Amino acid sequence: MTRTVISSASKEVIIGFDQPFAVIGERINPTGRKKLAAEMKEGNMETVKADALAQVAAGAHILDVNAGIPLADEPQILADTIELVQSLTDVPLCIDSSIVEALEKGLSVYKGKALLNSVTGEEDRLEVVLPMVKKYGCAVVGISNDETGISEDPNVRYEVAKKIVERAADYGIPKEDIVIDPLVMPIGALGSAGRGALELIRRLREELQVNTTCGASNISFGLPNRRGINAAFLSMASAYGMTSAIMNPLHEEDMNAILGADVINGVDKDCTKWIQKFREPAPEGSGARGGRSGGRRRRPAA
Repeated sequence: MTRTVISSASKEVIIGFDQPFAVIGERINPTGRKKLAAEMKEGNMETVKADALAQVAAGAHILDVNAGIPLADEPQILADTIELVQSLTDVPLCIDSSIVEALEKGLSVYKGKALLNSVTGEEDRLEVVLPMVKKYGCAVVGISNDETGISEDPNVRYEVAKKIVERAADYGIPKEDIVIDPLVMPIGALGSAGRGALELIRRLREELQVNTTCGASNISFGLPNRRGINAAFLSMASAYGMTSAIMNPLHEEDMNAILGADVINGVDKDCTKWIQKFREPAPEGSGARGGRSGGRRRRPAA
């Protein structure tokens, strides 16, 4: 059974088919958030602090950290943000950048075994990122696109994923340290995107035997009631073998869908987490404490 181990200095998270679905919190990302981008560029990390703590409180197992700000020193900002977040929480981090120098700067200050986001199937990217993954002993997200772009054909995306796993093995990186992003397409633009993604996730689990992740909200882009679509997709993707997702843990519908999927998939032992969250407290005076009922103790049956 493939298990991808991610860790901070003091806490370990396992992504795997026999594990609860891993939630990777997406909020520490200035893309599309002008206020956050301006704050991070100025060295103001108050929103980053609030987002980090709120996501962990909401149930995130891993936090994605991105500092992609135009005309800013992304490598240094990313490193500073990683150090700050690691001082606030013990959950492992996913270091997220399209700039190789930023990825390496982030890895150089990280305490534990990070998840690196990401490497694609492009030759020049593989040749630069995979040696870095080996050097720092981290895990990496492999994105199923290459020099030809993102194919609408799930079979083509599977072959790119296979290429990434095989090239990683050439560097001595085991498949356990590769988490494939199959690239979920917006179903509002491509009607076959849902079924195609599910079938690809199944193949990645059964044939390539790798863990998977995705940007969960991509599936609902452009549609109304995105929470409903995302929740449905997350439940179904989990059943087909997806083991993690980069998502917003503050969206309760999505989180409930994952908790329910864990129950159905048998990875929430004895439904413990589900019961802890949803069991109604005993009414006051109902005898929940001390074995009392109506103020009197019951004698055990003879």
